[in-house]
Amino acid sequence: MRELLWSDALSLDMPAMDDTHREFVDLLALVHHANDEGIVACWSQLVEHTQEHFDREDAWMQQTAYATGNCHAMQHQVVLQVMREVLRRGREGDVAIVRQIADELALWFPEHAQSMDAALSFHLRSVDFDPVTGRVRNPAALPEQAITGCGGASCSPAGPHSGTVEAQAARSP
Repeated sequence: MRELLWSDALSLDMPAMDDTHREFVDLLALVHHANDEGIVACWSQLVEHTQEHFDREDAWMQQTAYATGNCHAMQHQVVLQVMREVLRRGREGDVAIVRQIADELALWFPEHAQSMDAALSFHLRSVDFDPVTGRVRNPAALPEQAITGCGGASCSPAGPHSGTVEAQAARSP
């Protein structure tokens, strides 16, 4: 199995996000090391954590002017749907699919963290968002239009830099 280990490359310099990501990596490691009898319980724990993890990030996006249908939130929905289906199949005795998708998550997560989560982290810092209180301390820095796509210019359907983190940074003093 392909094991994901926490490293500085996964750190986004945002403690609330980094702590959650570390926990994800730790729970995924439990799945990787679990025997066939324990793997479904470990996977269930990972699914529960991931639901809370994604709900928290989705709430942050909504609080800071990300469009509700952006590709970051959509990716969260798709990944959770797959994880729940794998949980169902694992409970039916198919532990091979649990191991296979755990391998896929070990490949997917660094890319997601270093792209979509990095853009979100940048955005949250640029509006001086406090993830503990949910307060935006610099509301003037919020984008004029909700951020679509994943927050980067390359996937914003409204055109380059329209409502993106890059446009917001360009407007910031």
